[in-house]
Amino acid sequence: MIGDQFYESISRESIENLPESLLKDLYHTMLKIRIFEEKVALLVEKKQIFTPCHLYIGQETVAAGVCASLKSDDYVYSTHRSHGHYIAKGGDIRTLMAEIFGRATGCSKGYGGSMHACSPDIGLPGSSAIVGGTIPIAVGTALAFFNEGKHRVSVTFFGDGATTEGVLYESLNFAKLKNMPVIFVCENNFYSTHLHISDMQSNIKISKRAEAFNVPAFTVDGNNVISVYNTAKSAIEKARHGKGPSFIECLTYRWRGHVGPDWDLDKGIRNKEEVEWWVNNCGIKRMEKLLLSEGILTDSEKINLINKLSDEVEEAVEFAKNSPFPEVQDYKNEVFK
Repeated sequence: MIGDQFYESISRESIENLPESLLKDLYHTMLKIRIFEEKVALLVEKKQIFTPCHLYIGQETVAAGVCASLKSDDYVYSTHRSHGHYIAKGGDIRTLMAEIFGRATGCSKGYGGSMHACSPDIGLPGSSAIVGGTIPIAVGTALAFFNEGKHRVSVTFFGDGATTEGVLYESLNFAKLKNMPVIFVCENNFYSTHLHISDMQSNIKISKRAEAFNVPAFTVDGNNVISVYNTAKSAIEKARHGKGPSFIECLTYRWRGHVGPDWDLDKGIRNKEEVEWWVNNCGIKRMEKLLLSEGILTDSEKINLINKLSDEVEEAVEFAKNSPFPEVQDYKNEVFK
């Protein structure tokens, strides 16, 4: 498997200097995203949700590891696979679920659906289904932070498919040229819709491309939350203190299909063995195993947390179902003139 060369166990030594509260928070965030997304997948299967849903199952480690070092007034820009970033940045899952149901109480007031989660109050000004669309916006935000003398950071999440878009390279060049406080986070899950990265890119070492612009670049095991956290924390601190942009390529994998709850095993796109390899190397289970072995988490605490988060997700579903749809006559109210 392509991930073998970067796979690394989460060792006891790697967490020695990290507070137990942080380790528990990372686990909590990943688990919250997973339980939320699995519920969304079930609701799509039951045809209770109709908006296209690009699920984040399997990639939870990236959002949790990056956002853990961000402040509330730092900005994050997301993609069509936005649920994980929204939750990791501190978003209310009730309003996210309502948005997915297309209700007026949603974080985008029911107008955006699954692919356009928006919550400026938590530092997520917007998400876009346009591949690479938020990359230059994140750089523009970083420029504003820089010009205002604010020690704030802008983060743009994007997939490996976006690295074929020219706007990424324009953004990398400008960010480095002006020493902008922006972090480029590529969630390389190896598939652009249904095409494997090796079938569409002549050089699959994505982080190397950022180096061409003299941007510090790193490739990490995206299913090791400690590795993601440490790399992101360092990059964020440097950006916050005027040391410019960084590029982080996180090798990860989406368990489900490009869109929807299916596993895509019947489409000839990927095989069962590949999917099982990544499922068996689940970032949440790896972290959970370490916390249990070190006595930081007990079995009863784990069960209680799962039950608590499951209850919160069920409450979010009821909130969404009981919320009204947007009024037809109001559809122009949230559009810029």
